[in-house]
Amino acid sequence: MASKKILFISMEMSFLVDAIINNLKEAHYEIVSVKPDIKALKECLPKCDIIILYLGNMKYISRESLIYIKAKCIEEDKALYLLGSREELIPMHSIFPENMVQKEFERPINVKDLINEFNRELNDHEKPNILIVDDDSVYLRSVHEWLHEKYHITMVNSGMNAITYLAKDTPVIFLTGQNSRENVENVIRLKPDGYLLKTMKPCELIRTIDIFFKKQKM
Repeated sequence: MASKKILFISMEMSFLVDAIINNLKEAHYEIVSVKPDIKALKECLPKCDIIILYLGNMKYISRESLIYIKAKCIEEDKALYLLGSREELIPMHSIFPENMVQKEFERPINVKDLINEFNRELNDHEKPNILIVDDDSVYLRSVHEWLHEKYHITMVNSGMNAITYLAKDTPVIFLTGQNSRENVENVIRLKPDGYLLKTMKPCELIRTIDIFFKKQKM
């Protein structure tokens, strides 16, 4: 299970920031509060599983700091949350891809909703992880809908994007709409951990993945 330690990154300590931090502490979360400078981030970010980036006074946050946050969240599977006004959130989309941001909270922020979201994230970390790679956004959303109750799902739309998420020994299961003999033989030569067809019914897909994870535990 992920820890209840949150890294709260903010340029300012305003009344609102204090209120959010105090409410999180009352919900029994441990808060590490830092400004977004590289030295502080390198020291504190690896120790926390949940990262809050509060976007007040964004003009004072360096791009180097933002890129470091992005890299560590991808490498170490951190849950990243962005808090700010609509005007502050929009520029962040060019730095943090939609699929790596757990959720955005637009001001005014309902702290109760924030805490409920973190509680769900902690429970979600108990689920096995699945990275789904497909250039069909409709199919990605469909598979997410089928699997998200049992598994922690990350979605990317290209192999290049997937590389940043893959560890050396990550199991790979091919999911394809091509079931010709030639295509099957080509896939088998790559020695994947499994081979699934997109034409499978959702219940068959779920059952196959369930069996795969059960075998992994044996």
